[in-house]
Amino acid sequence: MAGKIMMESGAEIYRVEDTMNRIADVATNKKGISFATPTGIFMSIEGERNLQLETIPTRTINLEKVSLVNDLSREFSSRNITLEELHSSLAQLEKDTRFFPVWWQVIAAGLVSGALMIIFGGAWFDFISTCLIGTIGFIIYYYAAEWLKIKFLAEFLSSFVIGLLAVIAVDSHLGINLDKIIIGSVMPLVPGVPITNAVRDLLAGHLLGGMARGMEALLTAGAIGIGIAVVFRFFA
Repeated sequence: MAGKIMMESGAEIYRVEDTMNRIADVATNKKGISFATPTGIFMSIEGERNLQLETIPTRTINLEKVSLVNDLSREFSSRNITLEELHSSLAQLEKDTRFFPVWWQVIAAGLVSGALMIIFGGAWFDFISTCLIGTIGFIIYYYAAEWLKIKFLAEFLSSFVIGLLAVIAVDSHLGINLDKIIIGSVMPLVPGVPITNAVRDLLAGHLLGGMARGMEALLTAGAIGIGIAVVFRFFA
């Protein structure tokens, strides 16, 4: 359960395996044997025949949950809590969504878009336009992902709309730098954490998981890039 929560929340594979093994070591006084991938977790105990499998159907970024599972595993490893208390705490944490409200995410996406546009060398004149376009793009991504159930199509659709709105803003003299507006507006969609985790997993020796996560991040970046490229090809 701890590994499943961490993997669904965007933790690195080596962290997931280490946490599960530490819990197993303390609980059974035997060595835990685990194998984690982005889509499934295998767990067993040394000398035992039983093997447990947990599938990971969805993955998101929720580092607060990762931190809370780490805290619980440390408490259990220090024998400050019992195995039953650990299980009940993890069960409660698994049911807890612990996400900011959608309107908070939308506002944050808009502010991040505008701020990063300035950081990348954009003009203050483009700030409001970038915030609005980034907000609209994130809203489209959020609800398209809920409706289509295919993350890459949602990213393509949202980046296409972002590029189209940026072209309209510049043509209407509501913006100056088309490229800076687009760069800032797509930043909430960029898979920064998956790319970082893929590199960390590869460096830690988890080649299969690192390559899988790297491919997922590459597909996300490709979907975003293709959406912008279509706008440049036909509308810019």
